[in-house]
Amino acid sequence: MARAKPSSPKEARDWLGALAHAAAHADGCGRPTKAEFLVTREAVEWYLATGCLHVGEASRGNRRCRLSALRHALLGPDLITGVPAAYAGSDASRPYTRAEQAQLYACARAQPTAELRYGFLTLLALGLGCALDSPEIIPARTHDVREVSNGAVAIAVRGRRARLMLCRQSWATVLIEVAAWSSAPGAARYLFRPNSYTRGANTVTHFLARAKFSPGTPPLVMGRARATWLVDAIEARMHLPTLMAAAGLTTLRSIDRIMPYVRNLSADEAATALREL
Repeated sequence: MARAKPSSPKEARDWLGALAHAAAHADGCGRPTKAEFLVTREAVEWYLATGCLHVGEASRGNRRCRLSALRHALLGPDLITGVPAAYAGSDASRPYTRAEQAQLYACARAQPTAELRYGFLTLLALGLGCALDSPEIIPARTHDVREVSNGAVAIAVRGRRARLMLCRQSWATVLIEVAAWSSAPGAARYLFRPNSYTRGANTVTHFLARAKFSPGTPPLVMGRARATWLVDAIEARMHLPTLMAAAGLTTLRSIDRIMPYVRNLSADEAATALREL
């Protein structure tokens, strides 16, 4: 663990816990238990496939992430030249259809408790309405939501991609509603799950694991919600530098992943656009 150099005591506990579970399973199956063997890609996938059948998909994903972090720390990158860039289209890059967005909204309104209901609505408003991802949603405070000079509803995004993001008009009233529910006079409260004071990387996934999804409703994945905003912005012909600044992008990698889902112009529309350029 000293070689891995965790950045915090919590990260050290998380890594050690994942490694201990993997070691116990390997020992019970007669396999090597040294850390260097446990964190190889093949060993991690074997452990998840055979030793984690009793846990949910979110928990398996957490363990994979923690063991992968240990692998990079102990064994170095998977490629000598570094970590490969991911350009292939994936489920996380597939935008939600209008029907799926309606299903998610109805599912949010149907949650059995106020905490689940407003937490779900917060994720929808910030993901579909503001293109925020989980690391940006978790630290957001209620007073970060404000009305700006042009009458739009905005949120001051915290973190390494700090910016002022305007919410889409279709989600602005929902964002105002959840901010009002989460607020308390004279107190700086979190916007998402205001009564939870533990802020970890898994705050969103743990919440979604408790949410109730009606049959046929797609899972809520924040990467897909952000991809939906990006695809809609591109199809609305938003100026590319404006789009990148609004979404907090510094490279075109995210744009590349969603391009297979962007509708193209018809031949006549394309000809007109090219002629009038």
